Amino acid sequence: MPTSPERLERAIAMTERLIAFDTTSRNSNLALIEDVKAYLDGLGIGSRLTYDDGGGKANLWCTIGPEERGGIVLSGHTDVVPVDGQEWTTDPFSLTRRGGKLYGRGACDMKAFVAIALSLAPEMATADLKVPIHFAFSYDEEVGCIGVQRIVDDVVANLPLPRAVIVGEPTSMKLIGGNKGTRIYKTRVTGVPGHSSDPRHGANAITAASRMIAFIDDLGQEIAANPQTDSPFDPPYTTLTVGVIDGGTAHNIIPEFCDITWGMRVLPDDDGDVYENRIRNYCTEVLEPTLKAIAPHTGFEHRKLVDSAGLRPEHESAAETLVRQLTGLNQSSVVSFGTEAGTFQRAGMPAVIFGPGSIDQAHKADEFIAVDQMAQCVDFMVDLIDWAKTAD
Repeated sequence: MPTSPERLERAIAMTERLIAFDTTSRNSNLALIEDVKAYLDGLGIGSRLTYDDGGGKANLWCTIGPEERGGIVLSGHTDVVPVDGQEWTTDPFSLTRRGGKLYGRGACDMKAFVAIALSLAPEMATADLKVPIHFAFSYDEEVGCIGVQRIVDDVVANLPLPRAVIVGEPTSMKLIGGNKGTRIYKTRVTGVPGHSSDPRHGANAITAASRMIAFIDDLGQEIAANPQTDSPFDPPYTTLTVGVIDGGTAHNIIPEFCDITWGMRVLPDDDGDVYENRIRNYCTEVLEPTLKAIAPHTGFEHRKLVDSAGLRPEHESAAETLVRQLTGLNQSSVVSFGTEAGTFQRAGMPAVIFGPGSIDQAHKADEFIAVDQMAQCVDFMVDLIDWAKTAD
């Protein structure tokens, strides 16, 4: 059915409301979550909040319709990436409408999807839903899909499992059935400082770190040389990267410390532990003996900062089947960027990625979403409401 102008304008107004909250991941998202909770309370829709350890961030979960049955989850993250150093021509935290596009930080990634769901909540609340519709709005997706794990833990422990999850990341309203997992690590290399005029009396942390980096690069090339030829992913193998290196204090001091941030994008059916263990073992068995010959306290300390599951394609899952039924789409694809979908799937909830806007606009200055993309998503959610009124 065509989108009514009133529905679309309500969705745009809600997008404007959400963008006005600066929920950059380094900040709290509580003001936005409390505003959404109050809005839902006014519709007679109760919410469950789960918090981070410090209580400064929260997820929101709500159920519209029968509580005792699993339903359909509309999932979105509330945090956004920073605007620091970007040259915006508009105020990033004030929605600007220009030429059929809506500009603002989070416009496509992914406050518009959240806003569309919220703008249709009054219709959901008054509909006689046979299958419930759930909202799952998370914190800290942009720094490693951290908050969603607490939503999932709460659902698994306390609520009926939903039959399907739709994660509304920007896919240009195309059906995405898989994404790579993300692992991020930080390694501290500890050496022994000394005067650079006689390196024999020190242990150079940067040199040791560079050898670890070279091993990661070699391992990445080894993996790339053996691609999974039947994989739908591009590239069709797990990738390894080193993103940040920080060490040393002066040119004439043997560096005592060096920090490396590195990671991998893991195919959903690949085992990231294998690569992690090879890197750890190389550091322990090959590199550390040279350091410890100088001083026993030296070595490598690895911390896993992020372990976000990939989404394994399941073409016959309840999630893909539902989106196909409502949209007429016949094919699904995959992406290499990370999403929260795999976390739901790993807990027994079939998931897909499907939402308005283009990922090409995400994380950039003058981020925008096209109004016609929002209109398509409004139509989809209206169809979802109609389906939920008659489905078994």
